[in-house]
Amino acid sequence: MRAERIKLYVMQSHMEIITDDGNLCGEGPFWDDRGQALYWTDITGHRFFRYDWRQQRREILSDNFQVAGFCPQQEGGFLVTNHHGIWLWEPGANPLLLAAQAQGQECVMNDCAADPMGRVYSGSWHLDERGHSAPSFLFRVDTDGSVHIADEGICFSNGLAFSPDESTLYFADTVARCIYAYDWRRSDGALGRRRVLTRIDRAEGVPDGLAVDAEGFVWCAHWFGGCLTRYDPDGKRERRIDLPAAQISSLCFGGPDLDEIYVTSAARSNSLMLAPEGYDPTRRLIGGALYRLCTGIRGLQKHRSHLSRAALEQVAAPTSSRPEEP
Repeated sequence: MRAERIKLYVMQSHMEIITDDGNLCGEGPFWDDRGQALYWTDITGHRFFRYDWRQQRREILSDNFQVAGFCPQQEGGFLVTNHHGIWLWEPGANPLLLAAQAQGQECVMNDCAADPMGRVYSGSWHLDERGHSAPSFLFRVDTDGSVHIADEGICFSNGLAFSPDESTLYFADTVARCIYAYDWRRSDGALGRRRVLTRIDRAEGVPDGLAVDAEGFVWCAHWFGGCLTRYDPDGKRERRIDLPAAQISSLCFGGPDLDEIYVTSAARSNSLMLAPEGYDPTRRLIGGALYRLCTGIRGLQKHRSHLSRAALEQVAAPTSSRPEEP
């Protein structure tokens, strides 16, 4: 009965390709409710995109700076996380380095998300070619620009999302194959009581990007798994939606009514040591396109970062050179 219900959800979900730019590692979609546009990044291809919903037009805003995760700033520009640190950036201008390390730990960063107060959470990763992951951390960027370790014992940081009542932060650890839930404290952004929301079976890939809908259900993109899954707040899976590409990386809700789901994917095989047994990337479509799904479910608008003016003024002046990127 459960399998039949999940299959029915797949059949009722309308899917289309919005653009197929062959993103090597498409990631981090963010719906801009002010401009009625979608932003996303190609981490490996060092490209940053914008899709105008009204005009149905895609543009490349940058092709020379690595954006792994990003949050639009309240007053314009972006807070960016990448493999070399945390930055403030306006496409077309030189990025400003906010932090390359914090509390003695390197900021080799991945995805990020802002909280309702404008702070930003992002985690690090240190996965090697043998599949070993050195200890990594979840960091918090406060509105004064300071960076702090928010949690340790992380393997490979990935998607983050807040519950509708703003009491819980959800966090995906790819190597641990877990989606965690933290108690979140509004007053200072502290995290408490980490618990496992759900574990992902290896046969279904690994958890990557996350999103939360207006009903409080958690959505997860499955890298190698070629699907999205939806979990209730207790961690029980309510549905699975299959997509054509194997390497589904992230998702967000968008459109004027926040009832469209935008899904990124990746065209270059990555972290194959984590793949399901027998996985063969040469025998199916890996990814690279941006998809849009219509399921009839409304989502939540993601929060913007909000570094204070004093913090912005304290950031070092832009430099003509950046750390060499791979």
